[in-house]
Amino acid sequence: MSFSELPIEALILRALEETGYVEPTPIQRQAIPPAAAGRDLLGCAQTGTGKTAAFAIPILQRLYAQRPAGKRPPIRALILTPTRELALQIGESFAVYGRYLPLRCAVIFGGVSQKPQEERLRQGMDILVATPGRLNDLIGQGLVHLDALEILVLDEADRMLDMGFIHDVKRVLAKTPEKKQTLLFSATIPREIAEIARNLLNDPVRVAVTPVSSTVDAIDQSVYFVDRANKRRLLEHLLRDPALKSVLVFTRTKHGADRVARDLNRAGITAQAIHGNKSQNARQLALNNFKTRVTRVLVATDIAARGIDIEELSHVVNFDLPNVPETYVHRIGRTGRAGLSGTAIAFCDAEEKLLLKDIEKLIGKPVPEVKEHPFPLTEPEGGETPMTDSLRRTPSQKKKSQKPPEPGRQQGKRQEKPGNASQRREITSPAGRKTGTGFDASRLAERAKEERAEQTTYRGWPPLPKKISSEPVELDRPGRPVAGSGGKKKKTNPPRSGGAGGRGKPSV
Repeated sequence: MSFSELPIEALILRALEETGYVEPTPIQRQAIPPAAAGRDLLGCAQTGTGKTAAFAIPILQRLYAQRPAGKRPPIRALILTPTRELALQIGESFAVYGRYLPLRCAVIFGGVSQKPQEERLRQGMDILVATPGRLNDLIGQGLVHLDALEILVLDEADRMLDMGFIHDVKRVLAKTPEKKQTLLFSATIPREIAEIARNLLNDPVRVAVTPVSSTVDAIDQSVYFVDRANKRRLLEHLLRDPALKSVLVFTRTKHGADRVARDLNRAGITAQAIHGNKSQNARQLALNNFKTRVTRVLVATDIAARGIDIEELSHVVNFDLPNVPETYVHRIGRTGRAGLSGTAIAFCDAEEKLLLKDIEKLIGKPVPEVKEHPFPLTEPEGGETPMTDSLRRTPSQKKKSQKPPEPGRQQGKRQEKPGNASQRREITSPAGRKTGTGFDASRLAERAKEERAEQTTYRGWPPLPKKISSEPVELDRPGRPVAGSGGKKKKTNPPRSGGAGGRGKPSV
């Protein structure tokens, strides 16, 4: 099937042909006809299969066929995206597909001055691509009106409707007309996201070209078991191979992304970090440097990586395994796009083994292990650890799992098994769960405590003394004790009975 066989306007077909589009992808073949007919739609497809064109083409088709009169068109189509990079990418796609149509499109997002965006809004537009935060700000200022909205698109629905964005999305939905067409597109759609989508969509057409748990077949996956402290050394070792031309590295935290990029630069490997704390200009510069191969490695968090569309990305490295298995599918989908081959590498320490099991359960097959490398895992193996368990469970699940201690058992203490005292001991967590035999769970708790302290401590402050004396300290200037006082009360001479200048009181 070709694009000419689909119900697409001739001017749009002309733009697609000039762009090099010949045959639609499976998601495009199934989504364009019902979306062009005005049906609500829930689309699920692997990353890199053309989801943007699957909703952009029918939107252009409908708006062009029903263009209202007037020089200043109202906003008739709104596309909500989680990140600035993805918003820019979608805006570029609309500009390419609709280059011969008299439709206006604008992109607004936070992190930059809103003055240029205000000018675009005053001129009027048919299509608005926006991030929820900046859109709500402009709605509150009276600069954006959605009364005439006809089509609403939530792209990357698994993130947009997740807990971090649901409140912003609801605020936007409250400003839209009740009668409208709603399209949801996403790389992954877990069951809880599907439940939320059912409340937003009216008799939707569901399009899923592949199962939710499937991964791109062209991607070569592998896992390295390595101690957490050696992950950066292993990454530097792998990057010595020139075959890794462009590498996207995923970390769990923003602080971790900065640290990995900094260590790679010290090792002579060009790297930049991209995450939500970076300014928009810094994020765009890092992304452009990576696309033009000025930078070899881009270190990113999951949210910031949304919208990164780079041709021929050779490798994706999961420096930290994600807490949600579906996120792994989206991460490795950054490579192997449009049928090209790609490689996905995962680092797994002892505390992430259960996360790896969840991923393998989702994708339906084990991830091959690479055993021959200079930094093998040396930490002892055990059962479920408190740290891994806290990564996998929600707060409500943690509360339910806590059981009262058994009678006569003291929490957090080692309990001797009946019999010989030299036998192996069972270590229980404060919740009363077994964490394995011969494996001290307190070490994991200490490590987590040290990490939290590292992330919240301001560097450069002098350390506080271990003991603070309760004795008064004499100061020769504000905030500084007298030299040699040592924190003890300084001896003073008895008061003078009188003298020059009338100092002191006469003795009685």
